[in-house]
Amino acid sequence: MKSHFFICFFILLSSIASFSQNKTSPKNKYTISGYVKDNATGEYMIGANVYIKELLKGTTTNVYGFYSLTVEEGEYTLAVSFIGFEEDSVKISLTKDIVHNSTLSPKVIMTKEVVISAEREDKNVNNAQMGAVSMDIEQVKSLPAFMGEVDILKTIQLLPGIQAAGEGNSGFYVRGGGPDQNLILLDEAVVYNAAHLFGFFSVFNADAIKNIEVIKGGMPANYGGRLASVLDITMKEGNAKEYKVDGAIGAISSKLTLQGPIKKDTGSFIISGRRTYTELWMPLIFKASPEAADFEGTGYYFYDLNAKINYRISDKDRFFMSGYFGRDVFKFSRGQFKVRIPWGNSTASLRWNHLFSKKLFLNTSLIYNDYNFSFEAQQDEFKLKLFSGVRDYNLKLDFNYFPSVRHNIKYGVNYIYHTFTPSSASASQGETIFNTGESIKQYAHESAVFINDEFDWTDRLSVNGGLRISLFNHVGPFKRFEKNDIGATTDSIIYSGGEVIKTYSGVEPRLTFRYTLDSKSSVKAAFTRNFQYIHLASLSGVSLPTDVWVPSSDKVKPQIGNQYAAGYFRNFYENKYEGSVEVYYKTMENLVEYKEGALPGDNINDNSDNHLTFGTGDSYGAEFFLKKRTGQFNGWIGYTWSKTFRTFPEINQGKTFPAKYDRRHDLSIVGTYEINEKWSVSATFVYATGNAITLPVARYMIEGNIVNEYGERNSFRMAPYHRADISVNMKGKKRKRYQSNWNLSVYNIYNRANPYFIYFSNEGNIYSGNLEIKAKQVSLFSILPTITWSFSF
Repeated sequence: MKSHFFICFFILLSSIASFSQNKTSPKNKYTISGYVKDNATGEYMIGANVYIKELLKGTTTNVYGFYSLTVEEGEYTLAVSFIGFEEDSVKISLTKDIVHNSTLSPKVIMTKEVVISAEREDKNVNNAQMGAVSMDIEQVKSLPAFMGEVDILKTIQLLPGIQAAGEGNSGFYVRGGGPDQNLILLDEAVVYNAAHLFGFFSVFNADAIKNIEVIKGGMPANYGGRLASVLDITMKEGNAKEYKVDGAIGAISSKLTLQGPIKKDTGSFIISGRRTYTELWMPLIFKASPEAADFEGTGYYFYDLNAKINYRISDKDRFFMSGYFGRDVFKFSRGQFKVRIPWGNSTASLRWNHLFSKKLFLNTSLIYNDYNFSFEAQQDEFKLKLFSGVRDYNLKLDFNYFPSVRHNIKYGVNYIYHTFTPSSASASQGETIFNTGESIKQYAHESAVFINDEFDWTDRLSVNGGLRISLFNHVGPFKRFEKNDIGATTDSIIYSGGEVIKTYSGVEPRLTFRYTLDSKSSVKAAFTRNFQYIHLASLSGVSLPTDVWVPSSDKVKPQIGNQYAAGYFRNFYENKYEGSVEVYYKTMENLVEYKEGALPGDNINDNSDNHLTFGTGDSYGAEFFLKKRTGQFNGWIGYTWSKTFRTFPEINQGKTFPAKYDRRHDLSIVGTYEINEKWSVSATFVYATGNAITLPVARYMIEGNIVNEYGERNSFRMAPYHRADISVNMKGKKRKRYQSNWNLSVYNIYNRANPYFIYFSNEGNIYSGNLEIKAKQVSLFSILPTITWSFSF
């Protein structure tokens, strides 16, 4: 560990030294730098376009709204723009370093030409990064909402290459990767379980979100620890100009957001809370049942809270503190049998921005995140409690260096201390406490050093190259249970606190090329290699709270992924339309599954990794995307053709089988029509090949019992999934300090009975000769209308 950090420190010192030497560059080069803010709210703008018109060269602001350009001295026109805002254009005489802070005002729309995206007009063609999409939160809010709740994760499922986990579910799979292979960040803090209501809603409250970026290929070196994708979500900073209250009342939940200045134009805050009231419906549902009294106390609800403050200490220093806390609580009661299942996430991020110079920007982050799941059951005097979770302490140093207009260099270090509790249990009956073994925890250090440079090699060729070196140490205290061939415990090994049990390291190169064919089109190619040191052990194809996170250990090797991708990108009709075709091939090693017949409860008084088996996977496909960006009618069409396979020596007799979420075809159509300033209509349509499942192929009678013989793993396909949703948005009359809006959404408008799962029903009697075994499909949601009222003052 010490040698690793010494190497990291040495690399950083060397980098800073070399950067300092660059200051001795020719005196006829100077730097213009600054921040870009929204004039209406005072929030700093992510991804604003800053360029010099005479040179046709520029950059974009980083996640904190900062930019830097270094060019030869001269007379220039500096333009700062962001879609939906008035351009800020200023004449500059660059004879010395200049600071220019820009504030952009929202455009007053005088015509019906409406822009729905906050991206640069030519970003998809000219950006060296591929497989990346930024989404405007206002666009997300305009789409049909499931049960009235706007959901970020359901929206990104409408993009090609990103597949939904199932009916109503907010889980997602990216280019053949599993649910644990998505790095989900909220203000840099990892969110281990991003779902409420067993997966039907995400934990992200849209009213508290500022920016959403999805990276599914060509992952830059500053991200690591996952194989498939990055979902980087940034919270709002709060209105620095005036106090504001926003809220909404829906069919199953309500939310309220407060924001305003701590000190005008210097610091601000935002607090946003959300809670469901589905537990109020439970008595009405059970009231019609003759056994209603038996279910008294049954209910479900979730709540979450987002908060953030920021303060500008000086022109060179800014401070941020943000946090999230959310909980789901499910309670079931029938007679003397009672169950309570709480689970949830907590995150906290403390960040400090510092400008060393006009070219060198530093963000230092201290991050805490915690995820835990609990199952509590009671029958008469018997009580049982199961618990699992993961907790991290994270330190990050991220440098952003702008040596010239052609280079944008990011480098830094990252250290995480993990604490895993794969499972623990306690049980009692009255005064008697049962011995369920010790609570076995696992501890690990994960660290990385990275450097990434996005640079224009020529006017046509741009390269985004990076290298990430990662290290993982599984450390004590730890008790290893040794097993024999039949799974019985034969011995144990005790490791003391801090003792290194197993060390893994990885070299992760990242490389993306973009070659511009003309002003409207480009081709791109990318290669990424990723190491993943933590794993989600799951008994189903969907991420559930009962799944457990386990670290790499002497039994579990890190997952390794290699992805190759290429694409053609083109804009049409003066950037009103954008299109792309991307192809990819991905290989994955050391994937994790439970052994046949294993259960999470088997981890009690044992090591969780003793019940795991390991295999490989590969995935390949093609993604087609066409988007209309402007006008009264806008939206996109996304289509993916793909194949995803898994091979485990101890599963399916070692034969390769399709993954549960392997889908040949996945189609999404999204459209929004602005009727006038008051009314708008949005609609979505999705189609997907059915999930792969395992079903019986034969049945036998043995001693009067029916015994099933199952076919090869995932050899049967459920019926295709398709659904259409529609929403109507009405903006109320805007008064001086108050406005309200209405949203009517209809989910599954043509009432499609989509398959959720299949079970078998025995009808008749074998002894009477009329036994029939029928496969029956369970569908979850029929047509589902909801109405939501939102307000702002």
